[in-house]
Amino acid sequence: MTNTNREWVLAARPDGEPDLDCFELRETDVPSPNLGELLVRTRYLSVDPYMRGRMRDAESYAEPWDVGDALKGGIVGEVIESESDAYDAGDLVTGEGRWADYATLDADDVAPVDPTVADPEAYLGVLGMPGRTAYFGLLEVGEPQPGDTVVVSGAAGAVGSVVGQIAKRNGCRVVGFAGTDEKTEWLTDDLGFDAAINYKTTDDYGDALDAAAPDGVDVYFDNVGGPITDAVFTKLNLDARVAVCGQISHYNDEEVPTGPRKLPQIIAPRAKVEGLLVSDFATRFEVASERLGEWVAAGELRHRETVVDGLENASDAFLGLFAGDNIGKQVVRVAPASGEE
Repeated sequence: MTNTNREWVLAARPDGEPDLDCFELRETDVPSPNLGELLVRTRYLSVDPYMRGRMRDAESYAEPWDVGDALKGGIVGEVIESESDAYDAGDLVTGEGRWADYATLDADDVAPVDPTVADPEAYLGVLGMPGRTAYFGLLEVGEPQPGDTVVVSGAAGAVGSVVGQIAKRNGCRVVGFAGTDEKTEWLTDDLGFDAAINYKTTDDYGDALDAAAPDGVDVYFDNVGGPITDAVFTKLNLDARVAVCGQISHYNDEEVPTGPRKLPQIIAPRAKVEGLLVSDFATRFEVASERLGEWVAAGELRHRETVVDGLENASDAFLGLFAGDNIGKQVVRVAPASGEE
């Protein structure tokens, strides 16, 4: 352990799509834990699309960062020093930390990581916030029934890939939208999706849906918005359910885009459209984590992480989300495990 800590801060607010000028890597002192806290060395950190909203000077469901603030997100790390009876040095934990080599975390706000269930980085994806978002978003908002057709946009991402697999477990036909042939092949060949549509090489999403979902759409799990969502809304069946989880196609828009009006499309099918925040289910996170962990340990729920090496490359990893660079969960490997240096 050194006395120097590297930490990313928000250097400037972006206009439109963020670039590297929005980020600055600074050197600080390694913090010391207070009573009840842990000093954690970051092993992996998470970059997520919702963080784009925290870069705006506007109210949102996630508190915005001020210019000069340290960037924060999910981390998996090793306890270096403990001021809590709950954890010892050497334990692996996951929680909300900084984009930094070291961070202090309240012991009450972290959870243990069990590497016998899955690799530690999976606790930022399928066994972390994205997995819980998929679990509650599909089962509680989408309410899939056996025989339903479930369509997922952003299907090869951290949330969408889990949504599709849970839908298959519930006896549904599953169709996913993704942006490369490699991704669509992963969805169908490895994850068991019934069909996948490459939205970048498809000219008519409506025609593609007619072929992939000939009986219409009963559940739509929306991570993307935009033209994909416009097309899906025209295919909704009676009593369809739409779970609006994300709108990544609009996160860098500086003005509200115009497009097809969606409300008329939900009148005839009497469809339900509901936004979701995983934090609303916080009192039941343990239930979801236990169930997801059982499925992963049994090999019944597959996952994939795109790993970028080096804290110095965290900003590149974040920007890559908007270019679709990742398959599954995008994470940054900050430090090797003890004994691997």
